[in-house]
Amino acid sequence: MSVTTLSPSAMAQTIGPGGETATPSAEVVVGADSLEAIRGAGYKAALLWHDQSDFVNAVSAGARDEFDRLGIEVVATTSAGFDAAKQRSDIETSLAKEPNIILSLPLDPVTSAAAFKEARDGGVSLVFLSNLPAGYEHPRDYAAIVTDDLFQMGKQAADALASAMGGKGTVGWIYHDADYYVTNQRDNAFKTTIENDYPDISIVAEQGISDPARAEEIANAMLLKNPDLGGIYVTWAGPAEGVLAALRANGNKTTKIVTLDLSEPVALDMVRGGNVAAIVADEAYELGRAMAAAAALRLAGKDVPPFVTAPAITVTADTVQEGWKKSLNIDAPASVSSAQ
Repeated sequence: MSVTTLSPSAMAQTIGPGGETATPSAEVVVGADSLEAIRGAGYKAALLWHDQSDFVNAVSAGARDEFDRLGIEVVATTSAGFDAAKQRSDIETSLAKEPNIILSLPLDPVTSAAAFKEARDGGVSLVFLSNLPAGYEHPRDYAAIVTDDLFQMGKQAADALASAMGGKGTVGWIYHDADYYVTNQRDNAFKTTIENDYPDISIVAEQGISDPARAEEIANAMLLKNPDLGGIYVTWAGPAEGVLAALRANGNKTTKIVTLDLSEPVALDMVRGGNVAAIVADEAYELGRAMAAAAALRLAGKDVPPFVTAPAITVTADTVQEGWKKSLNIDAPASVSSAQ
């Protein structure tokens, strides 16, 4: 399949999986009018994640800090290892601890609709990260979806690559070849920004990718047809590592790369002055804080916007330390720090 192309007007902002308008996460705050009631209610929360990573750890830290502020006890934290059956088991196990709140990323829209049904029917305040169970409607079934400012991630990637190329030249666009609104919007925002804002830059090669392991092969084919590429956009950091390997194997030190989401190997190339010009990341810690706040506001009987986005940040060699801290709430890896 080919990536979904949105109109320029639609691409001017991030929209939810059902076309929902985005609300900035900074606007989702538990204020003084609700704080005392929430603190005295004895609420409990479960964090049922899809996997374990620095990103998930940062989301958890943001959520836990907000729950601490609100007097809400976290009674379960799990990782499904990208296994939908394990996620369903995690939900069933956590419900025995009677949480009032569940924060989670549903792994599969269809199977997760059934997996979260008991929690939903039991009045649990559900907040989802970046994905939504099939057929779930707001506000009946869940409090909010929280994700990145997807348009800004793609736009900032375009701006960073254009800057590294001096505002002119040719670009390869490696997008996620799947029907997933998160990556589709990020990828399309990059393309739209280049086409609308940079008349002296042309996208001369386009290739979808579904298997990150094919990134090096795709990049080699792209470079064979376009040896003078000024830059390559890669949909996220995993396949960007393969593109970087292709450039190195070709002895190419001039083609610039931008990608999304922090990665130690990609950042290491960037701080060493290699092909990587910039990495655009989300504020994962803020995602967690906003998820916790949305869930608590739902329990307090407040209106919660259906679709909430946390800011995007551009990380360069000069800002890698502060970028890592702002995004993941941890220091940059030692290898990256020592290479600066």
